[in-house]
Amino acid sequence: MRRALLVLVLAIAAIGVFAAGLATLLDTPGPPRGASRGERLFYGLCVTCHGTDGRGSWRAALFLIRPGNLADGARLGARSDQYLFEIIKHGGAPIGRPGMPAFGAALSDDELRELVAYVRSLSRAR
Repeated sequence: MRRALLVLVLAIAAIGVFAAGLATLLDTPGPPRGASRGERLFYGLCVTCHGTDGRGSWRAALFLIRPGNLADGARLGARSDQYLFEIIKHGGAPIGRPGMPAFGAALSDDELRELVAYVRSLSRAR
C-alpha cells in the first residue's frame, strides 16, 4: 500500500515538474522595460511567429509556417514602408502569403506605422 502511494506521489510530482517546464518553454516573452509602443505591439502580436529578434520562431515551424526574416536587411531594404504597412494591415493572403494574419481591424494606422518603424529597426540592429 505504501509503495503504491509513493509511486503515485512521485508520478504526480513528475507530471508537475514536466508541466512547469513546458509552461516556461511555451511562455511568450514580454517586451523589455522602456520599450517603445511599436516594440510592445511587436511583442504582443508578432513574436509568436517572427521571434523576438525577427528571424522566426520555433513555434511557427511547428505549424509549418515560414515567417519572413525581419532581421534580413537586404530583403527588408527592398520593401517600402508602405508595403510593410499594407501586409501588416491586410495580411499576406492578398499577395499569396496566407500565413500572415491581418491586424488592420485591431490596430490604428498610427500604431501600424509605429510597428513598421520597429520592424525596420530589427534589420538595422544586425
